[in-house]
Amino acid sequence: MNISVIGVGYVGLVSGVCFSELGNKVICVDKDITKIEMLKRGEVPIYEPGLKELIDKNVKAGRLSFTNELSESVQASEIIIIAVGTPSLPNGEANLQYIEQAAREIALAINEYKVIMTKSTVPVGTNEKIAQMIYELTEHPFDVVSVPEFLREGSAIKDTLYPDRIIIGTDSKPAEQKAVELHSTLTDQIIVTDIRSAEMIKYASNAFLATKISFINEIANICEKVNADVTLVAKGMGLDKRIGPSFLNAGIGYGGSCFPKDTEALIQIAGNANYEFKLLKSVVEVNKHQRFNVINKLEDLLGNLSSKTIGIWGLAFKPNTDDVRDAPSIEIVETLIKKGCIIKVYDPIAINNFRKVVNHENIVWCDSITDAAIDCHGVCLLTEWNEFKEVDLKNIEKLMKLPVFIDGRNVYAKERIEETGLNYYSIGRPDVNQSHIADFIERVK
Repeated sequence: MNISVIGVGYVGLVSGVCFSELGNKVICVDKDITKIEMLKRGEVPIYEPGLKELIDKNVKAGRLSFTNELSESVQASEIIIIAVGTPSLPNGEANLQYIEQAAREIALAINEYKVIMTKSTVPVGTNEKIAQMIYELTEHPFDVVSVPEFLREGSAIKDTLYPDRIIIGTDSKPAEQKAVELHSTLTDQIIVTDIRSAEMIKYASNAFLATKISFINEIANICEKVNADVTLVAKGMGLDKRIGPSFLNAGIGYGGSCFPKDTEALIQIAGNANYEFKLLKSVVEVNKHQRFNVINKLEDLLGNLSSKTIGIWGLAFKPNTDDVRDAPSIEIVETLIKKGCIIKVYDPIAINNFRKVVNHENIVWCDSITDAAIDCHGVCLLTEWNEFKEVDLKNIEKLMKLPVFIDGRNVYAKERIEETGLNYYSIGRPDVNQSHIADFIERVK
């Protein structure tokens, strides 16, 4: 098939590249000239494992190209995929400015029957509005289909090529046939629904996963008070087939470009329908507070944090991505700076993106794990990169001014910590090496 993908962010770029890998001829379109020129030079504007290799392969094969010319790409394609951003407005609703703009430009370019497929996450009813907009601007036939994406940053290629399911929302048989044909080699779990149900499936899925995360974090907070181990609790829960083990890892809460935005948007969608989504409001509130647990633990141990040096390991909202959008690290670092701390930060991939969001004279930008531990009164692990899992903790202990370690992702096993002199605090698990606490308190004084 000949396909145009409008928008070269995570969803658009990964989708376009993967569809070209399946043998389709794909044109990726974006208004950002800088991004398109980068891609033409073989440079990738986002970090995603394996993405550059697939881009190089399919460009060389003549199946993948990049352009700023939307009109020409639309006219050369039978399927047009809209994958532009829908960021949050101040009230939490999705900003549809970019998707509406794309729809208008597509409408003016249509020269024959087209299937217009939205992968952007949009509120219920949006695809119908898009169809009406296009209908008013063109005399040519078309159908609008909702095919929400469920890819995860860091494993986006795998999620695209090996999806759990494909959701196709349409009331048009020709459009259904085109959409099914495009995705049929990926999975036999293709569910066809009406458009509004497809739109809701995306929000409901992300809201449910966010709920699981906030739930296990609340359980973790209780475990700390009753001296239970949340990792064992989660394991016992996850073996129940009705629950499952996914998204039961306690930590400092969710972040990124999807869960925060989509939960807020669904709350607004419910509100616009005169329904108060009390459960989801609580999920969001729990998540906002969870990221500050590491700071509370530091203050419990160190008292006044003014003039203390704190190491931060990990800035991306999750491993295997350079994305820091709504990452817990942002609020944690900003709060520590307000409390007068010197912050030493390190992330193997996301440090440059973080610098664009938070830049302060109290931040020391480090090139390695060890640099971000030297002379620190405490270290906080915020992203579970493999590099952190493999570090020599005995050496880290020697580099620190005080051996306080807050593991915000429960990376290390108890046995490994017991081999060190670190005063170790995790999320929802018993603290380790508290026999060292008396000596530690003296050193703080």
